[in-house]
Amino acid sequence: MQETLTIKEAINDVSQRIMSACKKVGRNPDEVTLIAVSKTMPVEAIREAMACGVIEFGENRPQELRDKQAVITEPLHWHMIGSLQTNKLKYVIGKTVLIHSVDSFSLAQAIEEVSAKKELVTEILLEINVAGEATKHGISPEEAEILIREIARLPHVKIRGLMTVAPYTENAEENRIYFKKMKQLMVDINSKNIDNVYMDILSMGMTGDYEVAVEEGATLVRVGTGIFGHRVYLPKE
Repeated sequence: MQETLTIKEAINDVSQRIMSACKKVGRNPDEVTLIAVSKTMPVEAIREAMACGVIEFGENRPQELRDKQAVITEPLHWHMIGSLQTNKLKYVIGKTVLIHSVDSFSLAQAIEEVSAKKELVTEILLEINVAGEATKHGISPEEAEILIREIARLPHVKIRGLMTVAPYTENAEENRIYFKKMKQLMVDINSKNIDNVYMDILSMGMTGDYEVAVEEGATLVRVGTGIFGHRVYLPKE
């Protein structure tokens, strides 16, 4: 479908689909934020999306984020959605509104150290490998509470919620079970009343399944191909 749509048309289409999914289950569409996943996309494409009112953009490479921010100086909300190495945190801390991909205490500790030096609090999501896929980053749902209790002690890191990358599938309905599990995991952990932790963000749902994710409680959906079309992948850094 995207091949026949401009970026503006695609954004309108995705927004309408989000509204329809919310209406189907009685949710307020204001509870759901669309993140345009701009990784590997040129600055011109990002500016097209900006012209449509989009201010939330997702990147998965710290150095690509750095390079784009050097050119795009408008006050956008940048999200780091890719896996992070500790030596790249200098490009991310203080430069993004949310890190979606924290999956270890060592990474959280490194974020704490850089954040403390910059005298700021960094908001993060815990990445959950909800389907237990060997090729995916993230911790198991069973490990989440223990890690959250550890991270909660870090004064310059604030856990805002959970993120997952569901399995790739042609049938979005197959991922409903995983989105349900993510929502229940967040409810369960919130019910523990862990000090310094109240989670209100669920980052789940991508181009192929974001409507189902919204129906199951997603508050952030990450749509790249559905907005920008198919991307050309860059060589690894």
